[in-house]
Amino acid sequence: MDKFTDIPDIKYRAPSIEKSGIEVLDLDKFYKKLPKYDHDPSKPHRLHYFCFIYITQGEGSHFIDCNYYPFRKGSFIAVNKNQIQAFDLINRPKGKMINVTEKFFDEIRANIRMPLFTPTHLATAHSPVFIMDQSTKESCDLFLEEIDKAQASEHCDNLLLQLVFSSLLLKLSQKRTSHIELLNEVQAHRFSQFISLIEEKFTITRDALAYADMIHISYKYLNQICKLACNQTAKQLIDAHIILEIKRRLTIDNSQVQQIAYDLGFDDVTYFVKYFKRHTLLTPSQFKEVSKG
Repeated sequence: MDKFTDIPDIKYRAPSIEKSGIEVLDLDKFYKKLPKYDHDPSKPHRLHYFCFIYITQGEGSHFIDCNYYPFRKGSFIAVNKNQIQAFDLINRPKGKMINVTEKFFDEIRANIRMPLFTPTHLATAHSPVFIMDQSTKESCDLFLEEIDKAQASEHCDNLLLQLVFSSLLLKLSQKRTSHIELLNEVQAHRFSQFISLIEEKFTITRDALAYADMIHISYKYLNQICKLACNQTAKQLIDAHIILEIKRRLTIDNSQVQQIAYDLGFDDVTYFVKYFKRHTLLTPSQFKEVSKG
């Protein structure tokens, strides 16, 4: 059996108003619920929804896809769907965790028609941790308070939740410069489609032209969108996802090189090793040793 299947897959489970697609949970309540979970949140686990963590007090580091990212008071951490994360349960910072389903984001795009939070975690310059200034922190507090109020209401308005959460993301995006702001609504949707297809089909094809065909756009237009979104080509993003997945399996699950090559659709292990070295300057075995510290 592929050891990588031992990484728990965590699906969205809201404690109340499940149809809303968004949950705001105080981190202290999260810690109290730990004994009830069927997995250890301090160990790597893959998310099937989006997770945002707002740190109001304390410091530590959050594990996301083979890296530890330091955080402190005022940090806003964004974890994309299908990324692997692990919580810092030693330092146990205070704050809020916001869990959001992909359907909720789709509804935002349909109802509000704004290209918010298009996934760019494969971009080389991307950092999942953003330090907010005082003004942004105050706005974040207000928006989260409004979401709490809306969900506590007897008749929760899902559109209101979408508007408030969109306002929060818009406020954050204004403070954090990003190539993604250059995309219009249609381009942002196409880019999200492309990233989703990579996550779904990367073991089947590494051909950017094939992905363009799946989205029913030209290879040239797909490249233009990717360049606007994160200043990388479509092929660079495909390779980035594959390299990230290899690193996950080498470091998090300690899988064998031959098994990883087979699982990810490489017929030749020698080519697989050369492919990884071309992108990282290390062989898989060397990377494994370096990662041990």
